[in-house]
Amino acid sequence: MTTAAYAAVDWGTSSFRLWIIGENGAILAERRSGEGMTTAATAGFSAILESHLRAVSAAPHLPVVICGMAGARQGWVEAGYLDTPAPLAAIVGAAVTVADDNRDIRILPGLAQRDEAAADVMRGEETQLLGALSSLEGGSHLVCMPGTHSKWVRVTGGVVEGFSTFMTGELFEVISRHSILSHTLANGGAFDGSDPAFASAVAAAVRNPALATNLLFSIRAGQLLHGLAATQAKARLSGILIGLEIGGAHGLAKAGSNICLVASGPLAALYQSALSAAELPSVTIDADDAVRLGLAAAARALWPA
Repeated sequence: MTTAAYAAVDWGTSSFRLWIIGENGAILAERRSGEGMTTAATAGFSAILESHLRAVSAAPHLPVVICGMAGARQGWVEAGYLDTPAPLAAIVGAAVTVADDNRDIRILPGLAQRDEAAADVMRGEETQLLGALSSLEGGSHLVCMPGTHSKWVRVTGGVVEGFSTFMTGELFEVISRHSILSHTLANGGAFDGSDPAFASAVAAAVRNPALATNLLFSIRAGQLLHGLAATQAKARLSGILIGLEIGGAHGLAKAGSNICLVASGPLAALYQSALSAAELPSVTIDADDAVRLGLAAAARALWPA
């Protein structure tokens, strides 16, 4: 059987994912739970990590590489930030060591953009980025990592030149629950990127971003005047917000940048449809694959043997 080489951990605010990786690069075991930073701050980071390692019979001295919120100020050990512009390869060199009697445990840092006019930070996505770009050719890339706070990263020749965070997912929740549109969206069902209401809203927001608040109010008016159904109202709200995100991020990128979407599941499908509606070709890399590839690249650099 293949011998385990290291454990790779993606530790989010509300989630924990661990993979045991063999010497041949294969996944030997996997663990997932809701024991993110919020839980670990009380239960103990070391205790949670060791419980998962014991569950897969990991060796007592198996090294561990970690990305995500375990390195935040409120996390296990603060890993700090690398300032942009930053070569992706420099991320591994800035990893911090967790004091442990048995294991070599390293936490990767985040990235910071310290321009006062465009201050921004990321933690965890830098490792997805490291993995995603290992699958892409050279040149300039605009990498989209959607979520509650979507990240769009501008990379040229392996150097992160800058990035922008968009509060799209959080704004959707706030607007749908705490604005005049809450009545319009109430009881709305599930939708996907094939919904014409979603695609048309994306295109409208990309074309006319200055009309954003007007486009939002038109959802309410559409219900009152034309009987717009709650599900289509939700699709329009999502399309407007994602369209604004795409238009803003694309406007900051170098001309001719290749767009790479790093996402999984329904969110990947939704953003693929949105990019198509905005007439922007893209390639998609699975988010889980990207973070594992990034952690693998870090492990190879940390423990070459």
